Amino acid sequence: SLDRATCVDNLRRILDVAQQHGFFVRIDMENSPFTQVTLDVFETMWEQGYRNVGVVLQSCLPRSLGDAKRMNELGARVRIVKGAYKEPRTVAYQEKEQVDAAFLVITELLLSGGTYPAIATHDPAMITAARAYAKERGIAHDKFEFQMLFGIRRDLQAGLSSEGYNVRVYIPFGREWFPYFIRRLGERPANIGFVIRGILSER
Repeated sequence: SLDRATCVDNLRRILDVAQQHGFFVRIDMENSPFTQVTLDVFETMWEQGYRNVGVVLQSCLPRSLGDAKRMNELGARVRIVKGAYKEPRTVAYQEKEQVDAAFLVITELLLSGGTYPAIATHDPAMITAARAYAKERGIAHDKFEFQMLFGIRRDLQAGLSSEGYNVRVYIPFGREWFPYFIRRLGERPANIGFVIRGILSER
């Protein structure tokens, strides 16, 4: 494992190179034991003047609403996800309805007061609600984007894109992509069913 100083140093090097080429870097979020340190590292870079960096928040964690408000205050870019990890009830919502409700609350907060939020979901209900809120508030399509996994719900991706929404597709890339993929599936068995349903829906 790496200590925080090494992490910050490595991230700074990445952000410097990304900035030279006009790229934006998103710091992904792992499970709850790493939430605070991840946000702390992000704020360290933000305080040092880096603006080509953003974070991910998980609606399954009750703390994320407060974190989203903090990111809005900073003017930082946030990707909102439901969360792929199985977490204890001491730190996370256990019911889908709770996770969905929190997702919508945070999405609305980011749309109304955030900086180019990324709404990362394949859930049609969440997408419909986000679109309706943006339309009701007069939020232009180019002020936010939807994000989805490569190969999952390509019909939704194409439909949103054809309607003028920005859609970003997430593709794990690199020599270790398969171990990464398997690890993510293993973190929560329900993920396996999600992928299978996504594949079958394409047939």
